[in-house]
This record gives sequence, C-alpha cells and structure tokens, in this order.
Amino acid sequence: MNTQTERAGPISVVIVEDDGPTRQRIADGLSDASAFSVLQAGTLSEARQVLGSGYPDVLLTDLQLPDGHGMDLIRDVRQHSQTTEILVISILGDEESVISAILLGANGYLLKDALLTDIADTVRDLMRGHSPISASIARFIVKRTQGVKDPVVGTDLNTAKLTAREIDILWGIAKGFSYADIADYLGISRQTVPGYIKNIYRKLEVNTRGEAVFEALQQGLIKL
Repeated sequence: MNTQTERAGPISVVIVEDDGPTRQRIADGLSDASAFSVLQAGTLSEARQVLGSGYPDVLLTDLQLPDGHGMDLIRDVRQHSQTTEILVISILGDEESVISAILLGANGYLLKDALLTDIADTVRDLMRGHSPISASIARFIVKRTQGVKDPVVGTDLNTAKLTAREIDILWGIAKGFSYADIADYLGISRQTVPGYIKNIYRKLEVNTRGEAVFEALQQGLIKL
C-alpha cells in the first residue's frame, strides 16, 4: 500500500455520488491539485467509464446510485485492484449494508449525516492504512462482536449443520452475488435459491443476509 511519504505525486481519487451538491462538497475538500487528482461520477455507468482508464488510489462511493448499487462497484474494484482504498459515504447505516460493504472490500464507512469535516485528512488517513468509520457504526460493530466465541477455539464448526450446497450459496451471498449469479455459478435452478437461503436463515437463526454472513464467518463456515 502506498503511503503519503512514499508518493511522488498527488493521490488519485474517484468520487462516485449522484447528488451534485454532495459530490461537489467532497471535491471542494480535495481541491489542492498538488495533493489530490480528482475525477467524479454521478452514476454507476459513469464510474465504470472513469475506472476504465485505471484504478485510483482512493475510491469514495455512495451505495444508492440511479442505475445500480455501489456494492457492485466495490466488488468490481476489489476484484481488479487490491491497493485501491475504498470508503463508503452513504445514508444507509443498516446492518446488511455495513457488513456487506466491508466484506466486499470497503476500508471505511461513513454516514452522510456525519459527513467529513475534513475530507482531505480522511483520504490521507485511508492512505496511511486507517479505516474511518462513523461512531454509530463503530458502536454497532462492537456490540455485534462482543461475546462471540472464537470460530475455531470453543465452538464446533458447522454447528448449524448446513449442507455443502447451502455453504456454497452462503459464500455467494457473502461475495455479494445476486440470486441469478449464484444459480448460474452452481449450475442450479434460479427458482431454488430462495428456498436454500430460507433454510440457511432458519439454521443460523438469522433474518438478514448480513447476519447470515457474519454468523458463517464466526463459525468458520466460509472464508473470504
């Protein structure tokens, strides 16, 4: 990972945000051309066009985009670049969104209601290896993980007795794949996937995709 002291030039940043004033506010905070090189996109398709010329040092992305979801962008970037630092800036603070974004490769997660008193420092922190997270989300993560047993020591693997097929589907969920993608990858009927997922939820005693992935990771059922 590049650090600020190792860089000879500005930090390249791509901002993906459909709300013009919010996008401009972020860009204004990175207006020092000697420190930052900034490109902007307002949609998922625009972001992919921008990224077609190369992956930046830092991606700042919203999740709700007019023509798609920021999760798809995070997955695409992470599959092609392990060095890009990814920061989610979103109004979505629910468990599934937070866990899914982090599991897909986001390095930080900020809520828009706590948006960035100094985005330049936040970007520099990302480049130093820090993970900016809104306080409310940090509290949620701490509460969610407190008291959870080590997945290897003190628990039996696969205590929920998931089948091999269910574990495969759970892995696809963790990777952010759609039901259709999971079905195509595993060579099964798309109509059967919801039934498998219902069984997974029941066995893990969870109600959301985020909870299912979290429990599977804690039990050592899947690795990402």
